[in-house]
Parts: sequence; structure tokens; C-alpha cells
Amino acid sequence: MLIRSPRGWEMPQRLATPEAVYWNRRRFLQALGLTSLSVLGVGCDSPAESRPADELGALRGLPEPSPTTDLYPAPRTERYTLDRPLTRERVAATYNNFYEFSPRKEHVARLVSNFRTRPWQIEVAGLVKKPQTLDIDELVRRMPLEERLYRLRCVEAWSMAVPWTGFPISAFIDLVEPLSSAKFMRMLTFNNADQAPGMRDTSYPWPYFEGLSLAEATNELSLFVTGIYGHELTKQHGAPIRLVVPWKYGYKSIKSIVRIEFTDQQPGTFWSSLIPWEYDFTANVDPTVPHPRWSQAYERVIGTEERRPTLPYNGYAEFVAGLYRA
Repeated sequence: MLIRSPRGWEMPQRLATPEAVYWNRRRFLQALGLTSLSVLGVGCDSPAESRPADELGALRGLPEPSPTTDLYPAPRTERYTLDRPLTRERVAATYNNFYEFSPRKEHVARLVSNFRTRPWQIEVAGLVKKPQTLDIDELVRRMPLEERLYRLRCVEAWSMAVPWTGFPISAFIDLVEPLSSAKFMRMLTFNNADQAPGMRDTSYPWPYFEGLSLAEATNELSLFVTGIYGHELTKQHGAPIRLVVPWKYGYKSIKSIVRIEFTDQQPGTFWSSLIPWEYDFTANVDPTVPHPRWSQAYERVIGTEERRPTLPYNGYAEFVAGLYRA
């Protein structure tokens, strides 16, 4: 008889919502045009429930209506499990690092209402067989969307658990066909200070830029994300498309991407160009390596304030540790 011992980061089965209940509830809420924590006063940790409906809409930061709304919610893969409950959507939607809008997390959701996410195009350039410009909705329809439950760990030592919807970056790479000489993928975000007031701060090297090695990009965990909590990605989370690499600190996961370039040289990154002694290219979660100004040994779970030990590679070592062995 096979006896399976659960791994330390897995959620016990007794804590998981039954699949039928979860899907029926999501479909019901979607039919109403609502998200999981914006009805019946659920998630009353925020005073937002008492605000006018139009202000609630801006706070949620839902993108403009798009031709791909019908693709959500997407089927969930059960391969990736959690060691904690999901963060409530109201909490996740009002605690966002998005310096293009504000360095204050609690201000971002209130500043994204003028941000236009349609029409949206992504330029694919560099060492690639098919340089092209892709419309976001056409791209999403061509990709295999799925929902994944991932932990998100910020370098500031707080964490969340989020249901992202997106497609594996490996599927995107198959579509555009990088040349054999390409070793890295450089990503660039939008540049519009009229819509994003934080970009008026000229002390930052706008627009935001990030990079991955192709080995990292093609790892099975790496996602281009277009949805969250069973609906399209909200503006404060990086609509209409962002990167999610859950074994790395959150600053690696660039938002609102407009250009993807393949190169044979390791690209610079936004934070490593600003503060290289604090933020490196790999940005892997490592509890044994403290930030120069604080420990990384523990993390604070947003929404519950639970203090948890930080896991190597954010708990995803079995998937990614091999990428970094000499």
C-alpha cells in the first residue's frame, strides 16, 4: 500500500473548498458581474463597502470591457497547492506595489481609474524568428489559460496567496520562436505619466524593466498573467498582462508589459540599476540571505498578520532549485 506523506507547504485537504462549491460560487458571482469579496459585505476589513458603486468600481480597478471577458474563470490546475488559505480579494486589491502610480500601497487602487488597458499591444523583438506586434486579446485567445494558486512573497517581507489566471511563458515562447542565440528575455512596461502619476517622479528610470534567463522563463511555474480571482486582471495588479514567477521576490514580476525582447546578454533590471547592493538579477526568495536593512527569515501574511517562516524559493524548490546548481 502506498502511503503518501504531505509536504510541509501543502494545504491539508480538509481546509480546501470543495471543487463543486468553489466553481458554482464563482459562476454565480460572475453572472452578477461581481467578484468574490465585493458582495454582501464580505471582506469587511475595508470601509470601501460603504462607498458609492462607481468608486467601488475604481477601487477594484477592473479593466475596460474586452473581447476576452468570457474566458474567465479558467480551469484550475491542481498541480500547485498552498500551505495557507487564499488572501481575500478585497485585501489583495488594496495593498499593491505599483510605483508607476504611487509608492504608497494603499493609494494605488484609487489612482488607476484613468489607466487605459484597451487597446493594448505587445511588441516582440530582438533575437526571435517572428518579430511582431501582438494585440493582447488576440494573444490571450491563442494561449492555454489556466488558474493557479501561488504564494506571492515581497522583498519587504510580507506575503499573499493569490489565484492567478494566465498561460505558461513556454507557450508564448513556442509561438514567437526565439533564435538559438537568445539566452535572456527582457520586458518593458508602459510609459505614460498622464495616466500613471507616479511616473512624474523623475528620480526613477522609467519605464519599468525586468528580465529572466530563458531557462527561468521556460520553467513550468513561469506565467504571463491576465486574470485574477476568476476575472480579468485588475489595473492595480498589472492589467492587462504581467509576469508571475512565484519563487522570486515580487519586484521581479513586472506589470502592464508592452515589449518583450530576446537577447544574448543579461539585461539590466529596474531595481538592480537603482540599488544594486540590495536587489540582484535573480531575486530568488532565500531566508538565509538578509536584505541589507531587514531579515528575510520570516514573512507577514497580509490580511491575517500571521508570522510565518520564509521557505527557500518561496516553497517551490522542487521545481526550480535545479536552475541554480553549479
